[in-house]
Amino acid sequence: MTATVITGIGELTTNDDEYGTLADAALVIERDRIAWVGSASSAPDADERVDAEGRAVLPGWVDSHTHLVFAGDRTAEFAARMSGLPYQAGGIAVTVEATRQAGDAELADNLRRHVEEAAAQGTTCVETKTGYGLTVEDELRSAKIAASVADDVTFLGAHLVPPGTDVDDYVDLVCGDMLDAVADHVGWCDVFCERGAFDADQSRRVLAAARQHGLGLRVHGNQLGPGPGARLAVEVGAASVDHGTYLDASDVEALAGSDTVATLLPACDLSTRQPLPDARALLEAGATVALATNCNPGSSYTSSMAYCVTTAVLQMRMSVSEAVHAATWGGARALRRETGDGAVGVLRPGARADVQLLDAPSTTWLAYRPGVPLTRAVWREGNRIR
Repeated sequence: MTATVITGIGELTTNDDEYGTLADAALVIERDRIAWVGSASSAPDADERVDAEGRAVLPGWVDSHTHLVFAGDRTAEFAARMSGLPYQAGGIAVTVEATRQAGDAELADNLRRHVEEAAAQGTTCVETKTGYGLTVEDELRSAKIAASVADDVTFLGAHLVPPGTDVDDYVDLVCGDMLDAVADHVGWCDVFCERGAFDADQSRRVLAAARQHGLGLRVHGNQLGPGPGARLAVEVGAASVDHGTYLDASDVEALAGSDTVATLLPACDLSTRQPLPDARALLEAGATVALATNCNPGSSYTSSMAYCVTTAVLQMRMSVSEAVHAATWGGARALRRETGDGAVGVLRPGARADVQLLDAPSTTWLAYRPGVPLTRAVWREGNRIR
């Protein structure tokens, strides 16, 4: 059995006790699991020894919201938006057309490239969605391609109503043939509950059908304005409601009293020139918060979780420890992966050995040195990938 001990850790974030950290620490990786965590002076022997030399170690980022099965780009749309045009949900149709025309190999290569790009920046667990096919055939191939690479796959056939299609007919298709086709290849179902996409009743139908297929539930909600998304997510027991840009006091109260994670996507809000979510209100109410990139070609084309953490600290009034927790444990909670054997977003014996070493003495440097690449080494499932 090959074991690696990382010793000389100046600051070790384990998430085993919420925001707690250990100083002068060490951890041992055996195969794909964390085997031991404790003081550097008590570290056991191992086959390989890595000296962190006082640097910070933390769990790999858990990116619980991405859209990486796509082709093409939307550079023109981005440039127009920066010139003053508002973001609208209908822009998704441009990516749908490009994705339908792309072959499986192109889509798979593009997905792998983005996952590898994220991994080089410390992201070790990735969720991604379908949603750029919007036909039974294209959603099925998107699901299969995603399942070959990502940790978690979410069916998002209810992303947009294809142009020229009756919305009720399309919801029937999503709830029927489309779900039947993809259910064996995905673990989750999501719906874009938003003006220009699906209303509360249509979204509820999709989620009910997904539950009958044994899928976990997620909701895109409250991105473009106030709406029913967050309350619907709580009502149906969804694992998360994602975006949360426009939450009122009743939404915050509902989330705080539920197991539904509020997944905030600050890079998307910056790219679409929307206000940033009120993370402080959610945290102070007792809601569980996650941070994710929403990496996609239209509204948030970044794979950098560190950028999201930095934004949360500098512009959303989150502390560094809160933001790091949200980008690791919070994302894992949104995927229901934070507990048990093989848990992610935590560093404790039995957890998956997803570890990142920063070229910095503490996680505070993620916000203290914004925009500077600080990921020095990354282990995913015990394998050093950087």
